[in-house]
Amino acid sequence: MARRRARLGVFEPVRGGGASIALDEVEISILRSLLVQLLELIGPGTQSADASEDPLAALFAEGPSKPPEDPALARLFPDAYEQTEDASEFRRFTENDLRTRKRDDALAMIRGLDSGGPVLRITPDESRQWLGALNDLRLTLGARLEVTEDAEDSLYRLPDDDERKPLVMAYLWLGGLQESLVETLMK
Repeated sequence: MARRRARLGVFEPVRGGGASIALDEVEISILRSLLVQLLELIGPGTQSADASEDPLAALFAEGPSKPPEDPALARLFPDAYEQTEDASEFRRFTENDLRTRKRDDALAMIRGLDSGGPVLRITPDESRQWLGALNDLRLTLGARLEVTEDAEDSLYRLPDDDERKPLVMAYLWLGGLQESLVETLMK
């Protein structure tokens, strides 16, 4: 049986689950750069030293109670409830774990990108992490670009000299990667 040649920038299913994708050096560099920026934005977390030394204390470590002021972080860590008091309470006990998961997803994607190429293979678990990281990258870029349902069409018609054009191209490309991975995992 002839083996199919990997299509550049499109996820393909692999036997046993997971996915593979062929990326060129420029695409890997762009993804890696965006992921590093995402990690810097998310930050190291706010757990106390006691929580890191005592696993039981870590279960009860409290996080921030107010939503982030940065629009991109607010999009990554939205309020779970409309009522301010309920949202604040929920955030205190969940945001640190959510930050940790988002960092883990981004780091898993970086490790995958650094594993060599040109064809990268990711396991089913890594596929979930890649989906999370791709989604977080798109949410961040979307917040920076102030993407709304109404404004999304206008992004396709930006002039080439618009300073937002590279971010829009990255946003759209990430959406294509995300869609390709979802479709691959559903096969």
